[in-house]
Amino acid sequence: MPDSVYRVTEIIGTSSQSWESAAKTAVQTAAKTLRDLRVAEVADQDVTIENGKVTSYRVKLKVSFKYEGGASPRKKAATSKR
Repeated sequence: MPDSVYRVTEIIGTSSQSWESAAKTAVQTAAKTLRDLRVAEVADQDVTIENGKVTSYRVKLKVSFKYEGGASPRKKAATSKR
């Protein structure tokens, strides 16, 4: 297996059902724009409360995906303006 580099980014998923559902929603949504997702680590969990009742679950995930080099989006934007 050749050496690889992975990038880690944080995403937050929400659900009115459970933390598991919030995590699934976050990963499924991220997978639409991030290729080659590898691992998601739960960094934080919390709930929102209204009138003494839990109304939603939130999960902060650290998601890793294979880094494909090239110019970063900022560098691409800077060079395309010239």
